[in-house]
Amino acid sequence: MKKNIPFILVAMIVVACGQKNNHGKQEELLSLKKQHAEITEKIARLEAELGTSNDEKKMSEVGVQAVQSSVFRSYIEIQGKVDAEQNVNVSPEAQGIIKSLYIQVGQHVQQGQVLAQIDDLILKQNIAELQTQIDLTNQLFQKQKNLWEQKIGTEVQFLNVKAQKEALERKMATLKSQSSLYQIKAPIAGVVDVMDLKVGQAVAPGSPGIKIVNQNHLKVKALVPDSYVAKIRVGNAVIVEFPDLHTQLNAQLNFMANAIDPVTRSFGVEIKLPTNSNYRPNMLAVLKVLDYQNNKAITLPISCIQKSESGDFVYLAVGKVAQKAVVKIGRTYAGKAEVIHGLKVGDKVIVVGATDVNDGDLLKY
Repeated sequence: MKKNIPFILVAMIVVACGQKNNHGKQEELLSLKKQHAEITEKIARLEAELGTSNDEKKMSEVGVQAVQSSVFRSYIEIQGKVDAEQNVNVSPEAQGIIKSLYIQVGQHVQQGQVLAQIDDLILKQNIAELQTQIDLTNQLFQKQKNLWEQKIGTEVQFLNVKAQKEALERKMATLKSQSSLYQIKAPIAGVVDVMDLKVGQAVAPGSPGIKIVNQNHLKVKALVPDSYVAKIRVGNAVIVEFPDLHTQLNAQLNFMANAIDPVTRSFGVEIKLPTNSNYRPNMLAVLKVLDYQNNKAITLPISCIQKSESGDFVYLAVGKVAQKAVVKIGRTYAGKAEVIHGLKVGDKVIVVGATDVNDGDLLKY
């Protein structure tokens, strides 16, 4: 038992030293905290004297746009296509076999030009036979006329010969008019866009074969939903875009249908196009019909306008501080909004970073 006493004394000494060390650390921690509080108080006092605060570290970097008056336009966008005012499918007027072709695809033709000839041999033979009869009848008529002038023969004989002569002449006129039906002629001037006829091919009235397009008289046709019927009028300014050509032109609305289609609930509009070799029938076109214009509008990017229960609002940069401003929006188009109330020319609106600021925040711009 006595041998264990030294060990017990050593353990008691170690424990006492450990308690002494912990007590020292606690005192050191209290001292540091006191110093920290004093330093923090000094920093706050100096910041107050200099007019700064810790919020300066939280200044929001934003983009600002000064409000200006400008022209604002909104358009109704409609998809349409190019169409030819003179776009004709030419078909034969008589039945027969194609004897000759005088044109080819891509060729320019004039109105009335003969495009193809249908075999009319039988008709020509009939005309030749009839001409022989007419020649004989003319001789008989001339002799009968001479006799009648000499008071020889009867009036009935003279009138019979005269009637025969006139009947044959009328028949000849009919055959010659039929002869023109064996020629396929161009009803309009233009370019041969389709040529499906071949020599030796049998054709009949109404059968397709040749298509002629006049590219000097093109237009854009489109169907407009009836919800826009009150906004569109003949004469409205139109921007016509051709996506395939990457071009556009300014035009006017030339035609607006009076009736609304009961199935599609739409009405047709047309715009005449100037002569341009790049325009093609059935080419896609986008019509932007002007339906509203304000020459002194205040406009903002839609992205900087925020919504709340009380309405739309934006943030203004008043000095270096963000200030909330309630606004009233009118028309919107192409990413821009017309502000009809709440802003004036010269106001600085936060347009970049507006969603990251709050009313009263300090700004950096």
